[in-house]
Amino acid sequence: MNFKTVADGEIFGAAYEVNKSKFLAHVRHVESEESARDFVLTIRKKYFDATHNCSAWVLGERGDKQKSNDDGEPGGTAGNPILETIKKNGLTNCAVVVTRYFGGIKLGAGGLIRAYSHTAALGINAARLVQITAFRKLSLTLEYNFLATIENYLRNKKISVTHTDYADVVTLDLILLPAQVEGFLAELNDLTAANFLCEELGEVLIPVEVEH
Repeated sequence: MNFKTVADGEIFGAAYEVNKSKFLAHVRHVESEESARDFVLTIRKKYFDATHNCSAWVLGERGDKQKSNDDGEPGGTAGNPILETIKKNGLTNCAVVVTRYFGGIKLGAGGLIRAYSHTAALGINAARLVQITAFRKLSLTLEYNFLATIENYLRNKKISVTHTDYADVVTLDLILLPAQVEGFLAELNDLTAANFLCEELGEVLIPVEVEH
């Protein structure tokens, strides 16, 4: 499992104006259709006086659940351009609402498509993006005389230690990328003369921030 989405827990926004029409983008991480609908409803309530609140979302690890809504704009000129912008950025579990305040000058179908696409893109550009990455969780048990060496090694390799248990022996809970595990175990073997125990604790999904 490995997919790109918007960082959770925050609504990201941006604004755009063209021919006196004002467009506002709001972007949020969502996990389900229910949470996506709730987000759209929240924006509609907040901007109840707007001419349109058009929206789209993409859900699922493969981005296979998709929906868009033109909210009164001519068919295909608002919701779908927003949806295509989400897909173009390779995002899933993401909802975008673009609010429009009509300025009195009609933009035409092409102008609407460009305006909604551009505003959605500005909103996504303002968002923090993360790659949801599958890591392997390991439990490493060793004698105290190896601890300083192993802690130094883990720091140098930037391997995350999530928990340490100091008992008769030391147990460290570690998180590594799957591609790191084989080399890690081989080097551990050398560093401790094979005096360690390592147990797999399964997979954990971690959001890793990425550049646009």
